[in-house]
Amino acid sequence: MFTLEFLPESRIAFLRRTGPYGEANGLQMEKLKSWAAAHDLLRADSAVLGIARDDPDRTPPHACRYDTCLVLSGDTDGTDDAGDAGDAGGNEAAGTEVRVDRLAGGRHAVLTVAHTPEGLAQAWAGLFGRLAAQGLVFDTTRPVVERYRPGLLARHLCEICVPVR
Repeated sequence: MFTLEFLPESRIAFLRRTGPYGEANGLQMEKLKSWAAAHDLLRADSAVLGIARDDPDRTPPHACRYDTCLVLSGDTDGTDDAGDAGDAGGNEAAGTEVRVDRLAGGRHAVLTVAHTPEGLAQAWAGLFGRLAAQGLVFDTTRPVVERYRPGLLARHLCEICVPVR
């Protein structure tokens, strides 16, 4: 069951990798969290995001892009702290530099799921059908976001946030 939530526009620090989705995305997330902790940006209430930029049913695995992001708090510039995060998952096409950008906000349908490979795969498999069944229309101009917050992770849960019109 989806809940509706308005997510504000956010400033993010992010790493991008290109290649098949899967285990390497988790390794990249650990690299970003290590970088953020070293720059005193990781807080108890920090939200880490995963954004699959390409549909793996339409994009060859070697060309799929995945962004691992840290939502920057309002008082953090982030630009002075961006820089080398080391090797991003051992992928030659992966960016190793943390970049800063903005993520569009707006209305989202939020689904809480088990934070396991099986739980996420199952949620993604029927995601858009369940969305349509609830009369919600996917806004293709904004990305779907996996959101990882400490309180949910402690219960082995995460969220998939689908932009809707």
